[in-house]
Amino acid sequence: MPIIDSINSPADIKKLSISELNQLAQEIRDLIINTTAQTGGHLATNLGVVELTIALHYAFRAPRDQIIWDVGHQCYAHKIITGRRRLFSSLRQYQGIAGFPKRSESIYDVFDTGHSGNSISLALGLATGDRLLGQQRRYTIAVIGDGSIVSGMALEALNHAGALKEDVIVVLNDNEMSIARSTGAIATYLNRIITGRVYNRLRDDVWLLLGHLPRNLSERARLTARKVEEGLKNLVAPSLLFEELGFRYIGPIDGHNIKELIDTFQRIKKLNGPILVHVVTKKGKGYRPALKEPEYFHGVGPFDIATGRIKENAKRTFTSTFGNKLVELAEQDRRIVVITAGMCLGTGLIPFRDKFPQRFFDVGICEQHAVSFAAGLAQSGLRPVVAIYSTFLMRAIDQILQDVCLQRLPVVFAVDRAGLVGEDGPTHHGNYDLSYLTMLPEMVVLAPRDELDLELMLDFALTEYSGPIAVRYPKGGTDFPGEQGKRAAIELGRGEVLCEGRDGAVLAIGSMVNYALQTAELLRERGIYITVVDAKFAKPVDEDLILKTASTTGKLITMEENTLLGGFGNCVSLVLERNKIACKLRRFGLSDIFISHGSRDRLLADQGFIAPQLAAIFEGFFINEK
Repeated sequence: MPIIDSINSPADIKKLSISELNQLAQEIRDLIINTTAQTGGHLATNLGVVELTIALHYAFRAPRDQIIWDVGHQCYAHKIITGRRRLFSSLRQYQGIAGFPKRSESIYDVFDTGHSGNSISLALGLATGDRLLGQQRRYTIAVIGDGSIVSGMALEALNHAGALKEDVIVVLNDNEMSIARSTGAIATYLNRIITGRVYNRLRDDVWLLLGHLPRNLSERARLTARKVEEGLKNLVAPSLLFEELGFRYIGPIDGHNIKELIDTFQRIKKLNGPILVHVVTKKGKGYRPALKEPEYFHGVGPFDIATGRIKENAKRTFTSTFGNKLVELAEQDRRIVVITAGMCLGTGLIPFRDKFPQRFFDVGICEQHAVSFAAGLAQSGLRPVVAIYSTFLMRAIDQILQDVCLQRLPVVFAVDRAGLVGEDGPTHHGNYDLSYLTMLPEMVVLAPRDELDLELMLDFALTEYSGPIAVRYPKGGTDFPGEQGKRAAIELGRGEVLCEGRDGAVLAIGSMVNYALQTAELLRERGIYITVVDAKFAKPVDEDLILKTASTTGKLITMEENTLLGGFGNCVSLVLERNKIACKLRRFGLSDIFISHGSRDRLLADQGFIAPQLAAIFEGFFINEK
């Protein structure tokens, strides 16, 4: 009988020997590989932390002891150990278990997480809260990767934790990767720390030995040893960064040696104050394709286990269209440079990186820096394109406002994964960008209905316009046939009438344009004729077209894949209000809730974006409603 079948809670693994724990690690890896091959998910990252997860649950007493997973995309082994093994086949599926920690699923999930860099702040808040409330001591552990620990928020939290001297444990999972290979001075610094393993063990042995001397002699010897140690650190063990921040540095430790991990965690439980345990792991361990290409297998769709090949048919997507078009434009303009925040593969930039390595900048998981860095590049005379997922770009709203819009700098924001992203769920849905971007003065916001529109909008953004501009587009594609030269070029603030009718009008933007056209076709079969407008711009909206359409039909519907609070529909409403137009307006968008995970089509259907359902609603609004 496989050991994994007997594991229903962390208490069960505490009964196992080291040999059995190693066998369990292999069984967990097999389950993760077999499941993600069917459901897709974050494979390489989870394969790298199996032993670490087992050791944490063996050494600590969750849920009393609180384990916070930074980002949370490496929580699969944690979910299997904490009673969700039988549900694991439903990973990331509609109404199944989430691909990230989720408090509604389990008492072992401390926070719903999905973005990087916040785990140390959360852990410090929990530890400080326990002290202020007089709670009996428990352990609070933040597990963070080497790609996340360089983010501004993580460094701020390290600085604060060292000053407060709270009992917080930071486990640095160092696999030399964030999503792509980690870059920057701190990544290089962490790599050098690995060479300090012998020094760290020697230091611990000497310290223990000096403790056996007579007390008065032992104290003087240890004081002298500390002074000698400070002089040697810079030469032999570059752990100085963390220790100067106030952390006791332990490591580096083999992140795939369960015994060494458990022994280390058991020992540090006796220590007080902030502790950083440096664990070295291999992203993708246990599955050769993921080990060979960890960036590709960071987040992957369903795949064939034997070959590692993705099962989905290769087709054109908004992301691939963006990447290829950017290469074409960069060949024509040497000023074009690209910045991404740890998402080269996800944003379709590998062709650009390979062709123009000197004009490509992956700053790691540091969105705020990415935007301000782009502002500096723009001020110097370059044409920067910042490619970041919609959900992650929210982390840099202040920088977009202060450093780009206020200066009116020509920075192009390529906002990928706009709207509902599907299986990654509420932490990754991009259903707020039309709201937070349209509120910013000087910002121009566009959304293509298909891949050809995206190409035309990139042409406009980089050759015709010279101010802050954002182009937002969804995950996936529209199977656009690629007919060139059959669509007019983009004009600032100008929409396009796709069909005309007497009974009402729909103003749609981005992905919703196709839904509007499908609905118009169904209504036409019922003898109801409506105008469909592809707005193209959420800001500035086409006021002339809106006023003309409103005056002609007297009834308007707006459609957007964005929350109804703010966004495109709100911009249209303001135009009607400002011009005192007596027109009935109904806005369709995403609900003001955290939308769960599932396929993108299913989630949109849940939100009411099904052509037959829309046709019934539109018919009632355009024909029956007085």
